[in-house]
Amino acid sequence: MKKDWQARLEEISALDREIWQSGRAFAGIDEAGRGPLCGPVAAACVVMPPEPLLLYVDDSKKRSEKRREELYEQIMRTAVYARVELASPEEIDRDNILRATKRAMADAAKDAPCDLFLVDAIDALAVPGEVRGIVHGDALCYSIAAASILAKVTRDRLMRELDAQYPQYGFAKHKGYGTAQHIAALREYGPCPAHRRTFIGKFI
Repeated sequence: MKKDWQARLEEISALDREIWQSGRAFAGIDEAGRGPLCGPVAAACVVMPPEPLLLYVDDSKKRSEKRREELYEQIMRTAVYARVELASPEEIDRDNILRATKRAMADAAKDAPCDLFLVDAIDALAVPGEVRGIVHGDALCYSIAAASILAKVTRDRLMRELDAQYPQYGFAKHKGYGTAQHIAALREYGPCPAHRRTFIGKFI
């Protein structure tokens, strides 16, 4: 099994290794939470070194919560640069989800020590350098995958905090996504302050 994980690490880091070998510094950027009905978007920017490559880094959706938490700590210890920024529900409602996400990504990247930014599926950001959008980048690029893990873990932790404040919605379980349980609770209790008003209109 470990040999399979090593092969996956070689595969997902191929693009990164090509850029490292060119001598250019670069960052990976990704977000978590564009789709849910509640809570912030978390955007992460990370500059990873070529060594050591961290086993099991991959698209955050392909890793268990326990594994993501372990990888979060490893990435934070290893990264040359790591930063996560949030876009609040209020900002999302005011500016729309794409603008809010791009703003959070740009803020996360603004102090990164590089001039090349590899971004999951987005190719226009107000960052100090070149932007390369990569569709499914969290499954194709080690640095973007690392950013996806930081963003996902950060957001999930915040949703567990919201669950403690508003236990009736089940945020710790569904993390704000529009599950049947969440929608039923939304209809019974109405929205809480962390709900995105522009996302929930058809449910209440």
